[in-house]
Amino acid sequence: MTEALTRSLEARYYTAPEVYEAEKQGLLSRTWQFAGHVSQIPEVGAYFAFEIAGESLFAIRGRDMVVRVFYNVCQHRAHQLVEGTGSTRVVVCPYHQWTYELTGGLRAGPNIKSVPGFDRAKVCLTEVRCEDFLGFLFVNLDKDAAPMDEWYPGVRAEIAEYVPHVRELAPVEWVECPENCNWKVSVENYSECYHCPTNHPTFAEGVVKPETYDIQPDAGGGYVLRHVTECQSLEKMTYPIDMSVPHAGDYQSWFLWPMFSFQCYPGNVLNTYHWRAEAVDQCTVWRGWYTVEGEESDVIRKLAVQDRETTVAEDIELVESVQRGLQSRGYVPGPLVLDPACGVMSEHSIRRLQQWMREAVDG
Repeated sequence: MTEALTRSLEARYYTAPEVYEAEKQGLLSRTWQFAGHVSQIPEVGAYFAFEIAGESLFAIRGRDMVVRVFYNVCQHRAHQLVEGTGSTRVVVCPYHQWTYELTGGLRAGPNIKSVPGFDRAKVCLTEVRCEDFLGFLFVNLDKDAAPMDEWYPGVRAEIAEYVPHVRELAPVEWVECPENCNWKVSVENYSECYHCPTNHPTFAEGVVKPETYDIQPDAGGGYVLRHVTECQSLEKMTYPIDMSVPHAGDYQSWFLWPMFSFQCYPGNVLNTYHWRAEAVDQCTVWRGWYTVEGEESDVIRKLAVQDRETTVAEDIELVESVQRGLQSRGYVPGPLVLDPACGVMSEHSIRRLQQWMREAVDG
């Protein structure tokens, strides 16, 4: 019996406002989302604000050195508490000067002692689940969500094997890349290399060997897509690498559903992608580049420029064209190319991604 073809998702999953709203209320509120890096808040009282699923949040380091994340809203009359980045001894609401400890508990407020029965011990900022994942901070708005190691089994140890100094890293550069497309279009494009040989000549000829590229959706389990390949021959590499270091000649990527990926480029160079959904047809992708303690590196800076001017620019053109095509009445979802041997010219990873996408919307 001939196996039925697996077709791509219908266009509505990428273009319908109601699907995007359902994702904000559901998927994006119940999954682990990247917030920032621990190096952004190194000292007591340091904080940064960010947004997840339409919610304003902020991360702050307490006097016990623990990082906590709170909804960015005063419990008095709902004014937002902080903006951007900074450092403070206590969190003070700009509206009526209600003051909170770094642990979220109410410390004081003008004239609150005059209120009969007022118990400030019962007033606290609303905390959000947060995990430190090798120095990368993730949050989940679902207080009952399983921990990250259950979502992404084995990934911590695998990254530490490829990048033993991962805990010493700090961002040296974050590149913001707005894209006029649904976030899933961008994630899908990232999650296959079927398009790489013809669309990314610098990446395919000066970084990796496309013929060795593979993505095994079921390797290791969990909500992870693991990309593996080998580096180009040294004479073709666009940057120098020290082959005496373990895994220096390998490329590995760990995509953590739904919106984050760790990449280890040849030479044990850690870089990241993280996505933010802005609207049904708009998202922003940040490319992160890291060095030990954020030290300057001419090699990393040049690699970031090369990536931005080639692979990133090429991908933006691709995903924006796809988004325009998804709005065409002429589009009929075609069959995915599922080679039983997997490999670079197969879309097994897209089938798995679209399964997760469909489950998130349709249940």
